[in-house]
Amino acid sequence: MENSRIVIDGTALTCAQVVRAAREDVTIAIAPEGVARARRAWRVAGELAEAQPVYGRTTGVGANRVVDVEWEDADAHGLRLLRSHAAGAGPLVAPEIVRAMLTIRLNQIAAGGSGVEPGVLRALADALNLGLLPPVPVHGAIGTGDLTALASTALCLLGERAWLTDEEGVLRPGPGYRLRSPDALAFISSNAATLGESALAVADLRELLRASTVAAALSHFAVRGSTEPYAQAVQDACPHPGQREAAAAARALLAFDQPAPMRIQDPYGYRAFPQVHGPALEAAAYAEEVVTREINAAAENPLIDVEGRAAWHNGNFHTAYAGLALDSARAALFQTMALAAARLGTLAEPAFTGLYPFQGATEASSGMMILEYVAHSCLADVRRLATPAALGSAVLSRGVEEHAGFSTQSARATTDAVAAYRLGLGCELVAAVRALRMQGRAPSGGPLRAAYDMADAVLDPRVEDRPLDSDIAAAADLLPGLARLHP
Repeated sequence: MENSRIVIDGTALTCAQVVRAAREDVTIAIAPEGVARARRAWRVAGELAEAQPVYGRTTGVGANRVVDVEWEDADAHGLRLLRSHAAGAGPLVAPEIVRAMLTIRLNQIAAGGSGVEPGVLRALADALNLGLLPPVPVHGAIGTGDLTALASTALCLLGERAWLTDEEGVLRPGPGYRLRSPDALAFISSNAATLGESALAVADLRELLRASTVAAALSHFAVRGSTEPYAQAVQDACPHPGQREAAAAARALLAFDQPAPMRIQDPYGYRAFPQVHGPALEAAAYAEEVVTREINAAAENPLIDVEGRAAWHNGNFHTAYAGLALDSARAALFQTMALAAARLGTLAEPAFTGLYPFQGATEASSGMMILEYVAHSCLADVRRLATPAALGSAVLSRGVEEHAGFSTQSARATTDAVAAYRLGLGCELVAAVRALRMQGRAPSGGPLRAAYDMADAVLDPRVEDRPLDSDIAAAADLLPGLARLHP
């Protein structure tokens, strides 16, 4: 089936395709034009290296860039480089991140510009299609190249390291490929692992932001909030794109039910929802735009320019754009998640729900009290993770590499923040649905009714005091379905 196949051509890979390659059973194919583009760059790279110094091909790397590789040492130089750089530390990253890395590096090489021999494209595709993974430890990159991850991948291709399967601890031989010594630096000089994790994180974040709008509308309906803050005239008066998008979605979700509001003004969790959720929508969309641009770029150093027959030594390996975009997205995420926690607080209040405190079965019951603690624990992690990774820097390799943006750490922080956000939203969804059940109310139609029915079919209806951990997990699992109901 066509939808179970992803064709890599070096120019049109999307974050959604990276997610599918990383998490679904799909076949990876390589477009002929991608192979042809890589072959042309490989030929030009070889010709240039015979005529002039080319970093990593005819010289050492880092501070050793001033050292020429002698011709009698050329065949061993690249292998030594791979062995010395395959030195990550810590636990292995999640298999889905490794698959995302392999997919993106394949696409980058197909973009042309690396000069790596095109046979590696088939080897990487075979590894993906066979479910094989190189061992990639968590620690080793700072946003200026995933050298340790890709060096480990190269050693697997060379047969010096065993591939892993998805089944933890299982090692097996896999597709071999004799990476040429001059291609060693060109193969590992990439941020494919950082960009792979970034692509997964921003896709998940955008999905959860859509789900959050639906959950917020259920909460709004449960507390009989006013829809005035979402009016078109209000948005036109301050026309930020994300704000207008959030308000339009809220209007559409609540359009089927317009009861008289209980208050002239609601708390900020409802009244300022468009103004706070909008920046998160914009930041996440921009982050995806940046990551998509990066994963389709020939961001190589040196860049092999086929048309100009030149090797350009440059800084495109530096993913400052991606790191800063993810830093911004996490800051905006904290703001909108704080509003979700505030809405959860209103769902515990009799003045807003007409129920006993904490939606208890009796006046003395604890009901959903503990959900607030869980949600604020998640929020505290998002706040901690919102610290910009770009505030750090490093001076390395005897001072010649004197800056780092730490986009790798920004991507990892975004993954963790998204995981905490998912659970916090689960708490709000549990409380909103519980309140509506206890009130004997449900949305009358449209996507909001579909969201309520979806949750009602899965969440435990009992209101007596009991553990709510399974409720939170079930609600978190419902969020992708809620996201699909976003208008």
